[in-house]
Amino acid sequence: MKQTAILGAGVMGETLLSGLVRAGRRVDQLLVGEKRNERAQELEERYGVAVVGNADAAAKADTVALVVKPQDMADLLDEIAPSLRAGQLLVSLAAGITTGFIESRVPDGVAVVRVMPNTPALVDEGMAAVSPGSHCSEEQLAEAESLMSSVGRVVRIPERQQDAVTAISGSGPAYIFFVVESMIEAGVHLGLPRATATELVIQTLVGSAKMLRETGTHPTVLREQVTSPGGTTASALRELEVHRVRAAFLAAMESARDRSRELAEGD
Repeated sequence: MKQTAILGAGVMGETLLSGLVRAGRRVDQLLVGEKRNERAQELEERYGVAVVGNADAAAKADTVALVVKPQDMADLLDEIAPSLRAGQLLVSLAAGITTGFIESRVPDGVAVVRVMPNTPALVDEGMAAVSPGSHCSEEQLAEAESLMSSVGRVVRIPERQQDAVTAISGSGPAYIFFVVESMIEAGVHLGLPRATATELVIQTLVGSAKMLRETGTHPTVLREQVTSPGGTTASALRELEVHRVRAAFLAAMESARDRSRELAEGD
């Protein structure tokens, strides 16, 4: 019976754990590495899983998900490396951390998969991109995909594209929330009650996203369908172009990509 360990019981770690449980993974196949006694007890009571130390979890598991902040990865690898063995799979969800960085700190023959998830995984609508390291088999890559598909959708990409994915979908929810926040504030400024503005904006977002997914229509076509010549939408879009919003989004995502690269270099 293969076991999976999740090291790092923060928001994303618990999200992955709960997704696996909902997807039918047996709790006796799951381990959680957590040092804080109060948090360990909370997870044991909530999910019925065994919560142990990181090294113990790594030693017992066939697949180990590393769900820690990038700046904590080196210390975690130093802690668990003596417990790892050839044939195990490490699945890293830390932004900017390369498979080469991990492989250089673990025993030979340990497979590594790099994953860039995002926070909509909390509602099973996550988007994860996976990239295999140099010792990863097709079966092990499929296992990493299975883990992440419990909380959303998964795509395979070359690792050289991971920084771009971090900028687009990893950080992407924050951009969407920023736009939603701005639209709600605009509604209030235009005289709407905040609750009404919030409902209008959120449902508009949900409906628009559903149109994109279910129709398969290019966003440019959908935008043009809303934009009558000389109408209100055309006037609004003109202002967005005047203020170079499109260029600002590009610059923002380039900045996120560059920061992902810096994280890989330990900055």
